[in-house]
Amino acid sequence: MKSLKNKQNIDFGLTKIFEEAEDFLPLLGTDYVEMYVGNAKQAAHFYKTALGFQSLAYAGLETGLKDRTSYVLVQDKIRLVLTTPMPGKNREIFEHLEKHGDGVKVIALWVDDAVKAWEETTKRGAKSYFSPKTEEDENGKVVRSGIHTYGDTVHIFVERKNFRGAFLPGFVEWKSDYNPSPCGLKYIDHMVGNVGWGEMNVWATFYNEVMGFANLITFDDKDISTDYTALMSKVMTNGNGRIKFPINEPAAGKKKSQIEEYIDFYQGPGCQHIAVATDDIVFTVSEMKKRGVEFLYVPGTYYDTVGERVGEIDEKLTLLKEHGIMVDRDDEGYLLQIFTKPLTDRPTLFFEIIQRKGAQSFGKGNFKALFESIEAEQARRGTL
Repeated sequence: MKSLKNKQNIDFGLTKIFEEAEDFLPLLGTDYVEMYVGNAKQAAHFYKTALGFQSLAYAGLETGLKDRTSYVLVQDKIRLVLTTPMPGKNREIFEHLEKHGDGVKVIALWVDDAVKAWEETTKRGAKSYFSPKTEEDENGKVVRSGIHTYGDTVHIFVERKNFRGAFLPGFVEWKSDYNPSPCGLKYIDHMVGNVGWGEMNVWATFYNEVMGFANLITFDDKDISTDYTALMSKVMTNGNGRIKFPINEPAAGKKKSQIEEYIDFYQGPGCQHIAVATDDIVFTVSEMKKRGVEFLYVPGTYYDTVGERVGEIDEKLTLLKEHGIMVDRDDEGYLLQIFTKPLTDRPTLFFEIIQRKGAQSFGKGNFKALFESIEAEQARRGTL
């Protein structure tokens, strides 16, 4: 009865949090994530080979697009757009690349009404990225609008109910003879933003007041710290729980935290990592390792206490230890997670692979081991 009562209390708590989120947009899910990269063709080959994405759509010189080239990749419900500017044609993208390196520019959100989404957010204080515009081709029309968020990151609202093409108007189907098999990635679980000192509450308030999100979980420097570094985080969620944005800021520590390192190398706030869900994390991680993806090393001693801390799980602990997959439990179940090393030369953007077995939390019990692994990498880079 006690566990049932705990489950009911948690369910009630989550329901209350979701009810506190004013879903006036509303958001139906993540439509796509667009990264500005130095060489989209080569980056597309990497994401296909290493992470199992498939060819979906293309726009560039051959389609009449003169200022940039974009390759669109897909894996289940995840759409990733890789965009590179053409010489002398698109200063915004060139300047973004020069300042930040390869990184996330657009977190696009799927909506029923892109005009209303823009009107609702801008009247609540959002800075417009671009006003609603309709884009059309022989496959129908899409309405998009955009607002600014932390750093140079933007949200674009996408209304596509009257479109039947591969991606967006102006894109053509990208047919390729090279399509490695998927790695089992299903959808975006959450996306993490790193902001500067004292800015976490500013952006948590932005998502609350401008976009109607609620605060799902708060972590302070007592929750997320080691002997050397610390950070604070607030996880913001929309009303249906499909969009979750943890917002991290540095906290005082003896040495430089991963958030400070990110901001130094990215030269400002930005998207730190994309957490992607899988139904079989052992398969996903083993496949990605075969394809050259490097993951953070978790000390073997971490697994000495997993059994007593987490309890019974379906997976073999020896397999999890072999791959460095971490486990944590909350009142609703448990989760398994692992983090790649940065996917770019700058120690900035990385991916998290996560499998939820009922748990709705974010791996609080793994924070110390994770941070120690990150600190070891920082020490190797000389940035700790």
